[in-house]
Amino acid sequence: MTQMILDVDALIFDKDGTLFDFGATWNTFGKRIITALAEGDPALEQRLAAATHYDLAAQAYLPTSPVIAGTNREAVELIAPFLPHHTLDELEKSLMQMTFEVPQIEVVPLRRYFERLHEMGKKIGVVTNDTERGARVHLERANCLTIADFVAGYDSGYGAKPAPDPLLACARSCGVDPTRCAMVGDSTHDLRAGRAAGMTTIGVLTGMALREELVPFADLVLDDIGEIPALLKVS
Repeated sequence: MTQMILDVDALIFDKDGTLFDFGATWNTFGKRIITALAEGDPALEQRLAAATHYDLAAQAYLPTSPVIAGTNREAVELIAPFLPHHTLDELEKSLMQMTFEVPQIEVVPLRRYFERLHEMGKKIGVVTNDTERGARVHLERANCLTIADFVAGYDSGYGAKPAPDPLLACARSCGVDPTRCAMVGDSTHDLRAGRAAGMTTIGVLTGMALREELVPFADLVLDDIGEIPALLKVS
């Protein structure tokens, strides 16, 4: 079989589930969030878990969880009805603060990976439905923040995926036509955003979605981002 050649000038990556392995990073942390918010109330733990599609016994998000690809705001809107003594803003701020402490599990050593892409003449963007501050904290911890050409979260003023606007903002910032960009992500939110922006779409299997879920929205589905450099046409 002939391998697909990726003739693009910029790669735009989702963060969680793409640069960082979703299950290894977030599944255990999901239990920590639920336990903290429930404050020792087992019945409330069950309600919060059900609302976010989290399996308490397995300590893992179900593939159906809206939390996987959603924004922090969308996550707190799911649990707010069970926490009437907290405002949405309070819950969103608390969730953001807690996520700063999550140990991120890199899919590949990210600093060297980003350096390699730059050596190949590619621009690098990171567009996440996490907060921009959260993205910068996690990329800084991986020692690759300064190598990224563009970083945006859902709160950066461009909107959130699956809308194409944050991807188009990245393309503008990098000085690259959207048709010369590839959107790389682990969810249909990522790939639908990429399609709407007129970009090449690459799905990866380091999130919670299955290959068959990504295929209808992807030009290519890979096991992980580590496979991409070998497919790139050098600028």
